[in-house]
Amino acid sequence: MPYTLQRMTEDDAPLTVDWMVRQYGFDRAEVASWVRDLHFNWPLSVKALDEAGNVIGLLNMSDYRIEEETPQIQKDRASLLRHLNARRYIAVFSFIVAEQYRGTRLNSDMLMSLMPELKERYDFIFIPVMHRLKTHQYWQRWGATEFYRDAEGVYYKWELQSVDK
Repeated sequence: MPYTLQRMTEDDAPLTVDWMVRQYGFDRAEVASWVRDLHFNWPLSVKALDEAGNVIGLLNMSDYRIEEETPQIQKDRASLLRHLNARRYIAVFSFIVAEQYRGTRLNSDMLMSLMPELKERYDFIFIPVMHRLKTHQYWQRWGATEFYRDAEGVYYKWELQSVDK
């Protein structure tokens, strides 16, 4: 199944909203506000296209802060938050692959296409995962470790110096 990877732009915001609503069942207006307000890093986001030009995967990166995702951490673990915020990080906002491409190299190829730039600019990747989502083991297999959890989700960090070149 051949595909190509392309960097995303702000013009891909409606596509991101559509995919997140379809994949996760989120409210469209709420997702649109997230995409508008949560500091998407479009140049470091990737979309995958099949041979016909259809989108088959999205990896949306964001520059939003940990406390924007989980304000509770400021009350529970203020010193941990200060430590993490003293480092350079980027967040995985959304990572969606079309069902027929799951279990292939597509997700790895999308993520690894960004890795040289991510390793150059950041110390770790912040990965928030809602409790109900199924990607917890996926990120753990990549080497992400849990650093906090609250009623909404589990929060992982993936140290970039641990990623093979």
